[in-house]
Amino acid sequence: MAIDNPYYTSEFHGEYDLISIGPFDLEEGGSIPDLHLAVTTFGTLNEARDNAILVTTWYSGSHQIFRDVYIGPGHALDPDRWFIVVVNQIGNGLSTSPHNASGANAGIAMSRFPHVRIGDDVVAQEKLLREHFGIESPALVVGGSMGAQQTYEWMVRFPGKVRRAAPIAGTAQNTPHDFLYTQALIEAITSDPGFKDGEYSSNADVEAGLKRHAGIWAVMGFSTEFWKQELWRALDFGSREEFMAGFLEPYFTQMDPNDLLCMAWKWQRGDVARHTGGDLAEALGRNEAVTRIIPINEDMFFPVRDHEAELELTPHATIRVIDDLLGHLALFGVAPTYIGQVDQYLAELLSEKPL
Repeated sequence: MAIDNPYYTSEFHGEYDLISIGPFDLEEGGSIPDLHLAVTTFGTLNEARDNAILVTTWYSGSHQIFRDVYIGPGHALDPDRWFIVVVNQIGNGLSTSPHNASGANAGIAMSRFPHVRIGDDVVAQEKLLREHFGIESPALVVGGSMGAQQTYEWMVRFPGKVRRAAPIAGTAQNTPHDFLYTQALIEAITSDPGFKDGEYSSNADVEAGLKRHAGIWAVMGFSTEFWKQELWRALDFGSREEFMAGFLEPYFTQMDPNDLLCMAWKWQRGDVARHTGGDLAEALGRNEAVTRIIPINEDMFFPVRDHEAELELTPHATIRVIDDLLGHLALFGVAPTYIGQVDQYLAELLSEKPL
């Protein structure tokens, strides 16, 4: 049975609409009887329906971070000019997810939730844009981390539809190192006796595992320089221990374990080369979007060199590197210099004519 978790409400994430796109078959062979996507929009779709921007979400994230940091007047993602659609990924706790599967989806609740691929998110998003909003070709697809994985999937799966693309801090093909790291995140949760093979009664039953999960994020999510220079002091914490207890641990312990595992599984397997028999060059060679690849210089998940290697295989792409000592979790926009760099690079991209 689905379980209640008050974290996954508009009180925490802001207003959103749940839009059904109906029965949805998955790449791994399972299906979702009635897939609901949690969607929020900013701005107005013009008569030509050509000013739409799709924003995709990352692991553990929702539309909230984009509303608070990335979108607004003065930003590149300006709702006075663009119609911005933020779609929460399947399994993130707001869209159809293990913990909230009910009604027609009751049979796939909790441990019975099927495996979901990055490609499933993208197929669902394309259907949503086309059938619900009448959008055939977004002016830009942009997302960070797992959102970048979805952006690459759009570039390869729907090359004729994407006019511009901006994968931020994420690659087209997940690395073995990243797979192993994510496996450690998974095992931190599943090794907790309270997990009960995914049939716990509350996220609180798995608090110890979720705290371990947060501790692993501390090691890789933030850079070595973040810890060496004690940048957590800028967030008004007096010690590393206070930062963990007051920031990272509360962030994860309120989340649903099965939802996190659903996202982690597809993160591990993000790979556009599966469309071309394992040939990454052939897959990325499909890209027809004017593309800006945007890594973060201190990112230990998706280092700049991995982006540069994929850049060489991606036509119509250039690279811009974000300078931020926080590392991968710079995506949250904590440093005051971060969003200005993102705005600059996205504004440059949006000023370029599509092919």
